[in-house]
Amino acid sequence: MDSQIQEQKERRYRVPIALTIAGSDPSGGAGIQADLKTFHQHRIYGASVITLITAQNTQGVFLVEVLSPDLISAQLQAVLDDLQISAIKTGALGNRHSIAAIARILREKWKGPLVIDPVFVSKHGHPLIEEDAIGLAIETLFPLATLLTPNRFEIEQILKKIGRSRPINDLQAMEEEGAVLSQRFGCAVLVKGGHMEGAADDVLCIQDRAIHFKAPRIETKHTHGTGCSYASAIASHLAWGQSLEESIRRAKAWIHKAITRSPEVGLGIGPIDHFATIDEHLELSRGLP
Repeated sequence: MDSQIQEQKERRYRVPIALTIAGSDPSGGAGIQADLKTFHQHRIYGASVITLITAQNTQGVFLVEVLSPDLISAQLQAVLDDLQISAIKTGALGNRHSIAAIARILREKWKGPLVIDPVFVSKHGHPLIEEDAIGLAIETLFPLATLLTPNRFEIEQILKKIGRSRPINDLQAMEEEGAVLSQRFGCAVLVKGGHMEGAADDVLCIQDRAIHFKAPRIETKHTHGTGCSYASAIASHLAWGQSLEESIRRAKAWIHKAITRSPEVGLGIGPIDHFATIDEHLELSRGLP
């Protein structure tokens, strides 16, 4: 009997688990919904902690309601107490109270890969975090990160909060200020070039080392959920045990493919193609029994 039970355990289908801590987008293109779609496409079991509820679609964000810190804490505690999480990704976090609750639990209970996408505003320009909460996120969450993934406007806001006002409009500025943040927070910083002119190149800063990830710009308006999905793809590869640099390289290839084709959902800025395939040579399922 014991041998049969052991055999059943060995035959179980095992897959990495990633957790997203973010807001809900009912139109399905960004936030929790985009994260879970991305996890699934990368053969990751996705779990989620919802921080805020939005009323939005491809044309705009109309209402945001942040959940209570007690409910957010209870969700996070429940998941970490039960599931064997391999990587965590955060997105829109809402306000000071939710950030304080999340930071407290992660500081006590989490030592694995943490990808922080500092989502401050929606694609349509609607704030997704209260102004006074940005400073608290910088103080309490960023030092816990494995990787920060700010776009041009997010890194400018972060720099302003730490007393460094500088426009980020070229690769040199991306390298220099990414290095400043990497040294300050003790983590890697991926400065994304999607909002820059010219090619959509990203720069990974690890202390004083800079690694470039190049990609041609795709002329499309359908980029809703790109940042969420990119960060979730990186977290997916980290959950599979890839190095940080390799995780970004593979995620960059996938997000580029996903942007090239949109399902053209909605009347406004539509989502990317979460059905974009993972290149076969990546062999994500190779480690599965």
